[in-house]
Amino acid sequence: MSDVTERGGHCLCGAIHITAKHASNKVGACHCSMCRRWCGGPLLEVDCGSDVIIDGEEHMTVFDSSEWAERAFCSKCGTNLFYRLKGTQQHQILVGLFDSSENLAFDLQVFTDEKPSFYSFAEKTDMMTGAEVIAKFGGGD
Repeated sequence: MSDVTERGGHCLCGAIHITAKHASNKVGACHCSMCRRWCGGPLLEVDCGSDVIIDGEEHMTVFDSSEWAERAFCSKCGTNLFYRLKGTQQHQILVGLFDSSENLAFDLQVFTDEKPSFYSFAEKTDMMTGAEVIAKFGGGD
């Protein structure tokens, strides 16, 4: 199995279609307070790099959420679309957006020091605190 796959998906109303040319086959979860506020729970995402095609971009709203990242959602139906690093244009696309979850594996949880105690995942994954994420990737939120 390849480490990357072309994946496509769309928002709830279908106004925005996204094609990620090089989507990872790994799913990550972010437990930071900002992601939990944005998603109503942990952010479950797939690293899709910068080679992403967005059809219906005129229906997309981008929110400048920090010095290093922005978040996007459909302005028609409200579907959260992605978290994007400003410097590299690297997209972390919400896993539920994709038409297929075939060949995906849950392997990483970040900001584990901010995870509330009322939930946990059964899968064994790599775990990183917020400080570890910031040290490794130079940002976080």
